[in-house]
Amino acid sequence: MIPNNIVVHQQSKVLELSYEGASYRLPFELLRVVSPSAEVQGHGPGQETLQTGKRDVLISSLEPVGRYALKPTFSDGHDSGLYSWEFLHYLCENQEQVWKEHLAKLAAAGLDRDAPMAQTGHTHGHSCGSH
Repeated sequence: MIPNNIVVHQQSKVLELSYEGASYRLPFELLRVVSPSAEVQGHGPGQETLQTGKRDVLISSLEPVGRYALKPTFSDGHDSGLYSWEFLHYLCENQEQVWKEHLAKLAAAGLDRDAPMAQTGHTHGHSCGSH
């Protein structure tokens, strides 16, 4: 489902997506911590990197990718996530649950959402050409 209007609200740090009859506001922090990129999601189950310290992240630019996705560039330099229309619509409809799951993962790992990201690099023995 493709939104009929997209607005980046820098002051309130939300991406507003409007669909026929409904409008949603996705916080930049949520978009950043659930980025569909390999840098965040890893290359398979259990390889995810929990994202912290993203409360104040901004979207520096937002580019369409063909007719299927958006590619935001975040103020922390992250720019490798391609957000398909389907994924964005899923986030719109399931924002509360996705955020609760993220906070639960942080709690299970003993991390705070405002903790700075650890700069550990890859620990699974191979490099990834995308970052």
